[in-house]
Amino acid sequence: MADRALLDIDRIFLEPAVPSFPRGREILARYPEAERVEVPSHWNIPSLHGNEGSVEDWVRIKRSTLVLGVKKGLTMRPNGRSAHFIAPSISNGCAMACAYCYVPRRKGFSNPISLFVNIEAVAAAITRHAAKQGPLTEPDQVDEAAWVYDLGENGDLSVDAMICDNVRDLVALFRGLPNAKASFATKWVNRELLDYDPQGRTRIRFSLMPARIAKIVDVRTAPIADRIAAIDDFLAAGYEVHVNFSPVILYEGWEADWAELFAEIDDRLSEAAKRQLKCEIIMLTHNAGLHAVNLGWHPKAEALLWRPDIQETKRSEGGGDNLRYRTGWKGKWLTRFRALLAERLPYCTVRYAF
Repeated sequence: MADRALLDIDRIFLEPAVPSFPRGREILARYPEAERVEVPSHWNIPSLHGNEGSVEDWVRIKRSTLVLGVKKGLTMRPNGRSAHFIAPSISNGCAMACAYCYVPRRKGFSNPISLFVNIEAVAAAITRHAAKQGPLTEPDQVDEAAWVYDLGENGDLSVDAMICDNVRDLVALFRGLPNAKASFATKWVNRELLDYDPQGRTRIRFSLMPARIAKIVDVRTAPIADRIAAIDDFLAAGYEVHVNFSPVILYEGWEADWAELFAEIDDRLSEAAKRQLKCEIIMLTHNAGLHAVNLGWHPKAEALLWRPDIQETKRSEGGGDNLRYRTGWKGKWLTRFRALLAERLPYCTVRYAF
């Protein structure tokens, strides 16, 4: 059952077709007392998207509102960084409220969880695509032997799994795809996933950062210590378990905080977990629009995230203008981060750094 502090659904916005899908009916039956509001599209809900609100509204909507829709686009997008392909999203938005999250840039305001109920179509599209790929021809930074599909680009699947079985269904799907693996990052510890029997075909990536910074910017997420504690349990349950050091935020004393985090990881992981540990390193990317949104509900975070003195505007692959740490300096800071990691966690292979 869902943790009521994180999710306590009392309003559901849904597209007209949702009740015609088994998964849609299952979710609606789970919340029989919730108000139902039919909308033409999960993308355009004027009463929910694009508003301004206080922190109370922001968190209340994250906790109490759910959106249900039908996934239209079923194409796989090439990636080549964290995964080989980005699979069609089975969700969008999140019950958590990380201050640096890019998803509110697109939908605006608090953007609660939107779940897609045509899970069979998503699974069939992945199956067809993987069959066309054949075997992975040679090892690369993504994986040594399999094509990797990221399932959680626009949400957190550990939280989605508290609402319905979409995640369970996809973990089961990848058990039967000999040339492919699933992958998703998470900031929540949902121990119900320990029963999914992934058989090594799903990679879960626990996102980590110094705990005192996470308390400011990782709003409504699992404590960093809990995420670290989960690594061995998920490995024992059959997952491949990596970590994301993400985002790396620069401030006075950042290296000392990361050294403390690395020491905690080293102290708490088993030898088995250390032998298979790999990571991604992702430096902070911010955005002027998100900065404006955050000032309306969580200005304290912006003291860390909004640093125009050391940031510059850069056009993203999606065509937006984002703020990243300045060219040249970013490379130097990343080099320092990697050196610190190599010193403190020499067994942790860096799969991808950006």
